[in-house]
Amino acid sequence: MRLNRRICTYLWFITAIAGLLLTIFLAISFGAKGMTLGTVWLAVFQYDPSITNHQIVHELRLPRVLGAAVTGMAFAVAGAIMQGVTRNPLADSGILGVNAGSAFAVCLCFAFMPGLSYWGLIIFSFMGAALTTSFIVLLGSSTRGGLTSIRLTIAGAVVATILHSLSTGVAIYFELSQDLAFWYAGGVAGVNWEHLRILTPIVLITILWAISMGRPITFMSLGDETAANLGIHTNKIRILGLIAAVILAGSSVAVAGSISFVGLVVPHIARRALGVDYRLLIPFSALLGGILLVWADFASRMVNPPQEFAIGAMVAMVGVPFFLYLARKERRDL
Repeated sequence: MRLNRRICTYLWFITAIAGLLLTIFLAISFGAKGMTLGTVWLAVFQYDPSITNHQIVHELRLPRVLGAAVTGMAFAVAGAIMQGVTRNPLADSGILGVNAGSAFAVCLCFAFMPGLSYWGLIIFSFMGAALTTSFIVLLGSSTRGGLTSIRLTIAGAVVATILHSLSTGVAIYFELSQDLAFWYAGGVAGVNWEHLRILTPIVLITILWAISMGRPITFMSLGDETAANLGIHTNKIRILGLIAAVILAGSSVAVAGSISFVGLVVPHIARRALGVDYRLLIPFSALLGGILLVWADFASRMVNPPQEFAIGAMVAMVGVPFFLYLARKERRDL
């Protein structure tokens, strides 16, 4: 029985890795300009800057698709961590307002520091996400009965609405509406190799750190009392887990804008496949998150080429019904 379960786990991971690689290759191959698979293969592995098709693949499509994969991994793992340490099945960096905090910080940077470097943008995005997360947790736990899943979700929705309104006001006053629209709709069209050189190490190192916390997060997902009886320092792991989620969400918002629901949907799918062991759930969620966002970006390009649909809206088409289903199920379980 144990051997069969281990084999199933290996098969799930092999399938997810193969699916991610295939999805990336297909997304690079198809677009407004048609190319043969052979041309794409040569552009990726034998790049010749003198060939126009190679330039399109190497300078436009490849960083965009890889950016979608990396940010999808980050949002998915951030959601998985938040669901584990808060025991909230509705947790997601977008739904709980963390993305809104990052986007508001980015909006302030556009207004008051328009020449800020990408590193500076990431730092301010982190700060916005961290302050917002702290305020939401304090707000949700300030009433009698302490922090619950529903209170955390409501607090996040309220704070996200306030920050969205403030961002809109700042954008109108400083005439930033076009730039802000990109951050709230979400998109990876502007991702370049410089962004990836900064973003990819941050995301991969943070995911590895999250995997190292997989065992205590697994126990915490079963309840604080159970985790404490097993020797887990719940408050320490909760803080460290939220820090990891903030790093992942903040860095991703700085690149791709405020994309919600990836971190909500993906961990539930991963949990159905592999169970609640976060040592497996976190890396598997990363793979599925990459697949989901690459497909969403690919669909946004192919719906009405050469025009593009907002990637955030593509994800929301899946995420909103899923959120309503979970919210209804959570209300029944209370």
